[in-house]
Amino acid sequence: MADVDVLLKPREAAAALGVSYPTLKQWILADKLKTVKTPGGHHRVPESALRPLMKTKPEPAMRISRERYRKVSGRNQLLGVIEEVTISGLMAKIVLKIGDQRITSIITSDAVREMQLRKGQTAAALMKSTDVMIERV
Repeated sequence: MADVDVLLKPREAAAALGVSYPTLKQWILADKLKTVKTPGGHHRVPESALRPLMKTKPEPAMRISRERYRKVSGRNQLLGVIEEVTISGLMAKIVLKIGDQRITSIITSDAVREMQLRKGQTAAALMKSTDVMIERV
């Protein structure tokens, strides 16, 4: 059976590549990134079109729709996989792998327990100014 190429929304493709949505849209409009149009005229990006632009293979978790966790006002969100959870007293260190990059956040150990954060789970890093919040998705 042939592999089916997953089609991503432009925002999902931008997150998978670690670029902004406007940058991805510019690439689409300049024909630097091939897309498939829906009957309604919306662009969908085949996952195979992203592979040459990525340094590592995309994680299956990157396919989770952004609508599922976008119930907060912060728009600077990066979807990744939890690589490390270290609890020390009242605080905890969470390391997310996003593509070939890592981002670290220090949050309360109560928050880690409440969200039941574990290595290998999908999570989103939400940035506002100098703060980074973690949300289990």
